[in-house]
This record gives sequence, C-alpha cells and structure tokens, in this order.
Amino acid sequence: MSGAGPSRPSVTAAIRAALLESDARAKVMATRRVARDWRLGRLGFAFDTEMPDTPGRPARPELLAPGKMPKRGKAGSERGRIALFHSLAHIEFVAIDLALDMAGRFGAAMGERFVGDFLSVAADEALHFALLDRHLATMGARYGDLPAHGGLWQAAHDTRHDVAARLAVVPMVLEARGLDVTPATRDRVAANGDERGARILERILDDEIRHVRFGTSHFAAVAQTRGTAPVSLWRELVSLNFRGRLKPPFNDSARRRAGLSLDYYAALAC
Repeated sequence: MSGAGPSRPSVTAAIRAALLESDARAKVMATRRVARDWRLGRLGFAFDTEMPDTPGRPARPELLAPGKMPKRGKAGSERGRIALFHSLAHIEFVAIDLALDMAGRFGAAMGERFVGDFLSVAADEALHFALLDRHLATMGARYGDLPAHGGLWQAAHDTRHDVAARLAVVPMVLEARGLDVTPATRDRVAANGDERGARILERILDDEIRHVRFGTSHFAAVAQTRGTAPVSLWRELVSLNFRGRLKPPFNDSARRRAGLSLDYYAALAC
C-alpha cells in the first residue's frame, strides 16, 4: 500500500475529508468508504495532509458542558429510553472522529497495520452510530433532538502531541470504561422489554473489546520502543493527561480479554 499517485489518493486526504464532514449520515458513509478503500488498496500510505484541530459537526445536537446536561428522565420511560440511546449515539458519533484522527495523525510513525486497525475501529463506530440512530427512529426521535456532552473531543485535543498518550487515554481509559458500564445497561434495556436495543448494545460491547485490544497492543509496542514497561508508562500518561477518575466497578474479565490486565488500572482506581 506504500505511496500515493495520480490514480491513488493518500489515506490522509481521505481521512481528513471524512473528519471534516459535518452531516452525521454523510460522515458515516465517508468513514466506511475510507476503511473499505484502505482495505482494498485504493489509498496510498502517504501523509501529505494534516488532520484538522476540530472535526466537522452537525448544527444539532447542542453541545453542553457535562454539568449543564439535563437529567435523562425516569429509567424505562419513553423519555428516559430516548435520552439513553441519544447519549450513546453521541458517544459513538464522536468515537468515529477519535478513531479517524488516530489513524491520520499518528499513522506515519506507527505504520500500515496501525492505520488499518484504527480505520476498522472508525468503521465499527460508524456502524454503531447508524444502528443507534435507527433505533432512535423507532421511538420517534433522531440524533440531534437532545443536547449532548460537549467535552468528548477534548481527549483527542489534549493528547494530539503523543501517540502513547492518545492510546493510553482513548482506547485504554475511555473505551475501556464502556466495557464496564455496557453490560448493566444492556441488561436494564432488556429488562424493560427492548430486545432490539439490548442486541445493539451486545454488538457494541463485543466490538469494543477488540478496539481496546488494538489500543493495548499498539501501546505496548510503543512502550517497548521507548524502553519502558507498559504498565508504568500507562500510569504516568494517564495521570498527566486524563482529567477524570478511574472509578470501579470494573469489568475485569472483558478488560482482560482486551489485554488490559488489573496491573494497569488497580493502583489508579478511586
């Protein structure tokens, strides 16, 4: 896949175009197209295009600070269900950009396998968003109807200087947190009679285990090149770059399947 030419555009040009797409459905299609074109060898391994500081966003939803977000409503109520799935859709929408930026910003130094791994993550996130948005439609709602958390892209901005910091925070903290909370959410959704919603969450959980595994694998490789133990480097970078807290309970079995052993996070949990 090395190199780009007149008939084969660079992978970074394609990634940047997908990142800057502001329409939600168009971003989904552009992202899946980039991943497919890379897989089929239609894009060159050339890094001739810079990644944007801020990705394209639709006019809605309104983005609010975490403390300004309205309460979701009673669990199991129609309002509560819509608020839950809208929140999940927003997380997956931002995750598309996080994965695209990972591949485009750090791929030159990390290599073709890294680019392929995170473009596949981006395609998964695009599919997750589409599934959640379609599920919202069955409730008479759509993405953008409610306000959403405005700080999710901050993790990318704060770690744009260092691939190890990005890997430590995004797959190994933020996505790993999804492994902790999704099973209980899935079970609650199923208990409220929403079997389709529960199946979507099960699919997301399975895919996120693979996403975290990509993160831990590439992080360990970076640590090795720096001559540093992965666990100690991860703890250092999380302490420096993650603004939140690592809060139990943890889904230790899912984290272990993703290569994220207890050695990483037990000492930082509070």
